[in-house]
Amino acid sequence: MQRTVDFRRMGWLTCATLALGALIGAGAGLLTLLLYGVEHVMLGYIEGSELPGPFGVPGVRRAISVTVGLTIAGVIWYLLRTRTTRVPSVKKAVAGARMPWWQTIVHVVLQIFIVGSGASIGREVAPRELGAMFAQRFCDLFRIGADGSDAGAIDRRMIVAVAAGAGLGGVYNAPLAGMFFAVEILLVDVTIEKVAFGLGMSATAAFVASLIKGRHTFYDITAMQPQSTPSLMLFALLCGAACGVAGALFRRGSSWASAHQPKDTAILWQMPLAGVLTGLVALLVPQVMGNGRAAAQLGFSTFLPEIAGLSGAVQSAASAASSPWTLLASNAGSAPNAGDTLTLAGWWTILGVLALTFVAKTVMTLLTIRSGASGGVLQPGIALGSTLGAMLGLVWIFVFPTDSVTACALIGAAALLSASQQAPLMAMCLVMELTEAPISFFVPVGLGVAASAFVSQWMLSRTTRRAENGR
Repeated sequence: MQRTVDFRRMGWLTCATLALGALIGAGAGLLTLLLYGVEHVMLGYIEGSELPGPFGVPGVRRAISVTVGLTIAGVIWYLLRTRTTRVPSVKKAVAGARMPWWQTIVHVVLQIFIVGSGASIGREVAPRELGAMFAQRFCDLFRIGADGSDAGAIDRRMIVAVAAGAGLGGVYNAPLAGMFFAVEILLVDVTIEKVAFGLGMSATAAFVASLIKGRHTFYDITAMQPQSTPSLMLFALLCGAACGVAGALFRRGSSWASAHQPKDTAILWQMPLAGVLTGLVALLVPQVMGNGRAAAQLGFSTFLPEIAGLSGAVQSAASAASSPWTLLASNAGSAPNAGDTLTLAGWWTILGVLALTFVAKTVMTLLTIRSGASGGVLQPGIALGSTLGAMLGLVWIFVFPTDSVTACALIGAAALLSASQQAPLMAMCLVMELTEAPISFFVPVGLGVAASAFVSQWMLSRTTRRAENGR
C-alpha cells in the first residue's frame, strides 16, 4: 500500500527550516551585536579573539559596571516577575507553556545586558528563548496543533524544540550542537526526521547569524599538539572521570541556586549584592567576568615552551599576544600572573591562577544565579572544564611530555560540560565547533566525554535515589 504524501506538512517543514531558521539566525546575530554594544558602553572594550576578556579595563570600572548592570536588571526582573506574565523556561515552552512576546524580548535583552556588563553567567539561554517564541508564533500562523490532535501537538513540540536549538546554533555558529541540544535535551527523542529538521534549521540560523555578526573561531587552541597520542587517550579517561564528578556537583549546585532564587523584593538587594561581590572578585580575577570566554581561554592558552617542543605544539606570536596570561601580565598588580612567557619555574603560580579561576568562576556563577538572574551555564561549564583540564594537564605533561596542556584543556572542557548538562553529544560537538579542533581529536574528546557521562550519571542517580528514599 502506497503512503499518502502530506504536502501541507512538507510545506511547513520546509518553511520552518528556511524562513524560521533565517529569522532565528538574524535574532542571534543581533543579540551578539547587542552584547558587543553593551560591553563597549559599560566596560569600554569588545570581546574577540584578540581580547577575550576585560583584562585591560580598570578594576574600578569593572566593579562599577557589573554592579550597575545587575542592579538595573534586578529592578526590571522584579517588575516582570511580579507585575506581568512570567516568561517560562524553554523546556516548559516545549511542553506547551505560552511565551508572551514583549515580556520574552525584555527578558532576553536583560540576559545579554548583564553578561555584557560583566555578570558571571552564560548568554546562550537568550537566543534559545527567542527561537522558542518565534516558533510558537510560526505554529500559530500555520495552525499547527490547533486541531487538538496528538499528531499536531507532537509537531508543535518538535518545532519549538528545534527552534530553540537553532538559537544556540546561530549564536555560536554551531549547527551540530544546536541540533543535539534539541533532540538530546529538549525532545529526548532521536529520529531521522528530528535530526534532519534540527540540523537544517540550525545550519540556516548559523549561516544567517554569521552574515550579521561575522565569523571567527571562538576559542583559540592553536597551542595544541598536531596529533593525538596513546597517552592522551589514557588522560581522557582519567580527566573524564574527574570532570564527571565536578560536572555533577556543578549541575547540583546550579539546580539548587535556581530553586532558591528570590521570589519577592529580595531580588532588589540580592542582585546588586551579587554585582558588588563579582566586582570585588574581578579586581583580582578579571577573567571571572562575563559568560566564561576569558576563563576558558586561560586554560586553552596554558603553554610551557620549555616542554612543549616534545609534543610538537607551537604557539604563534599572535596567539601569545592575545593569551589571557599575557594580558594578565601586562596589567600586573591587578591580578596574579605568571609573566609574559610561562615557564617551568612559575609552575606553582600557573597552577594557582588556574585553581583560583576555577573556584572564583564556580562561586560567582552560582551566586549570580542564586541572586535571581536568568542565564545559562553552558559557557561557564566550558570555562570550568578548560581550567580543570589545564590543571590536570600541568601535572600530566611531566610524565607524558608528548601531550600538551591545551589538548588536556580541550578534553576537560567537553567532559565537564557533558556532565553538567547530561548531554554528551551536544557537549562534545559544541566544544569542537567553538574551538574548530582537528577532527582527529574527536577520538580522545569522545572518550573523555564518555567517561564523564558515565561517572556523572552514576553520581546523580545515587543522589536521586537517596532523595526518594528519604521521603
